[in-house]
Amino acid sequence: MSNHTALPYTRRMAIPTEPIGSIPRPASLLQTISDFHAGIISPRALDEAYTAALHDTIRRFEQTGSPVVTDGEQTKPSFATYPLLGLTNLAPDGVVIPFADGHTRQLPRLTSGPFRYSVHAGSFCKTAKNLTVLPIKQAVISASALSLLYPPTGIPSYPREAFLADLLNEAEADIRSALHAGAAVVQIDFTEARLSLKLDPSGGLLRSFIDLNNSVLSRFSAEDRKRIGVHVCPGADHDSTHSADVDYAALLPDLFQLNVGRFYLQMSSEPDRKRTLQTVNSVLKPHHTVFIGVIDPVNPSVETPDQVHDRILEAASILRPDQLGATDDCGFSPFADDTSTARDTAFAKIRSRVEGVNLASQTLSL
Repeated sequence: MSNHTALPYTRRMAIPTEPIGSIPRPASLLQTISDFHAGIISPRALDEAYTAALHDTIRRFEQTGSPVVTDGEQTKPSFATYPLLGLTNLAPDGVVIPFADGHTRQLPRLTSGPFRYSVHAGSFCKTAKNLTVLPIKQAVISASALSLLYPPTGIPSYPREAFLADLLNEAEADIRSALHAGAAVVQIDFTEARLSLKLDPSGGLLRSFIDLNNSVLSRFSAEDRKRIGVHVCPGADHDSTHSADVDYAALLPDLFQLNVGRFYLQMSSEPDRKRTLQTVNSVLKPHHTVFIGVIDPVNPSVETPDQVHDRILEAASILRPDQLGATDDCGFSPFADDTSTARDTAFAKIRSRVEGVNLASQTLSL
């Protein structure tokens, strides 16, 4: 273990670093949401609580020294379902996502067409940009995740081909709305990638997901795709995961066929990071930047800057430093689980990542 004294952070950092997205919402907001659903408070009071939480989230992001911030998904029902809020052509009995600890999450099921998003991600980005001068990173859900809404038995009045055409248009509009709203980076959340290999070890489902997402990405220019990245992890919810037992080596060769410039990979919780990094190195292309996870949101212990430094140096011994970035393994509350990880803990971990990246940049003389 190295022995460094953390130096004041500067935003002229050689190794780029970004958060993944979600931050646990404050207890005051959770209570306000509960009061609203109980009919105790007005919609205006709820909106004011959301605004206060968003202001506090961005302020605390700035205090960590993070060069890029997010809105912490404070106003989203979850990273996956934000486009569906208020839609009336959904039933609750969709695809079930099992986690290792036995709990599940369930997607809704589409009951009729057409399929349209109720909100696009650009609206979140636009609000956040009014609160900070720092670059905003905006997360969007992948088209492949939302493809799971269509029932296997079909919808007689709405063929799957029509659904997919609508889905591609909406997914494109979602990304484009974030770019037009001024997002510095758009991150496609593709956590179902690893899970797909658990559901279909042959890789057929994974490749169909990648083809679908590439169909969306093909609608963007090469310059736009430099600002678009994809996040993959084994899922994180209630301190458990849905696919950590799936070997990265089976995923990465196909994953790196995605036509994006940036990859955000869970890495700190990998049991054999060196082997996985060597697999990454074997599929990495010259125009890619790989942000490796150096913070584990599932682990309640706050990593030290020295630990972050050492994880980055480990990666830099295998990957080209000029293609290397650092991130968190996952968001801190992707399914709006706001209690498994404390809000203060999430920001302490982010601060350690920022300071550790600064240390590693100095060690590498970048």
